[in-house]
Amino acid sequence: MIYQSNDFFFFLLIPIISFLYSSIGHGGASGYLAIMSLLSFPPILMKQTALLLNLFVSGIAFIQFYRAGYFKKNLFIYFALGSIPASFFGGMLTIDPFIYKKLLSLLLLFATIRIFTQKKRSIEDSKSIFYIGAFILGICIGFISGLIGIGGGIILSPIILFFNWGNIKEASAVSALFIWVNSFSGLLGQWVTGVNLSSISILLVILAVIGGIFGSYLGSRKLKNKRLEYFLAVVLISASVKLIII
Repeated sequence: MIYQSNDFFFFLLIPIISFLYSSIGHGGASGYLAIMSLLSFPPILMKQTALLLNLFVSGIAFIQFYRAGYFKKNLFIYFALGSIPASFFGGMLTIDPFIYKKLLSLLLLFATIRIFTQKKRSIEDSKSIFYIGAFILGICIGFISGLIGIGGGIILSPIILFFNWGNIKEASAVSALFIWVNSFSGLLGQWVTGVNLSSISILLVILAVIGGIFGSYLGSRKLKNKRLEYFLAVVLISASVKLIII
């Protein structure tokens, strides 16, 4: 890889993106992809780098939210059963994601509107999960995750909130582990096809981990639910805008 004058800008943004995304239990793939696209990174490098950083940041986020007591096993497992094999298969494929990105941008905008318009609910108001629906959704999200190079949390979180299957921190905890398993499966699918990681991967991981540690700690223990909702809204809007312009 040839280093350019804007590499410093990219390295500076990595911990900032991981900080913001990890505060809501996300790995930051959509942010990494957007920045790499704007800086004209090769597509094959973008996908594997985003999934690799996702793997570390979402893992850190999950540990923090799990220790804080927000992880709901039953909410995670049915999504994951469908998503893991689908993400592996998606990771093996190479396809132009242009149309998908435009549709996803509309979905994220809709999810943002839901955050600001939904009524405040208590933990006791959460509904029981529809397991078959969660399994089917897991397959769809997992395949898209492996195909595009995201972990799927940015889709899963608003779905959990939309159906009232958990509150914002429970959604963050489930999304963090969901992103981890999908990122691992997607990377494995890429490696099977002979894709290798970049020489700067270690440096990027270190920068992402630094942001992920601080972001996930604040998100799981210090920030209130309403503030996390606003963080999620900012992330969704930012990702939507980036997907539109990329």
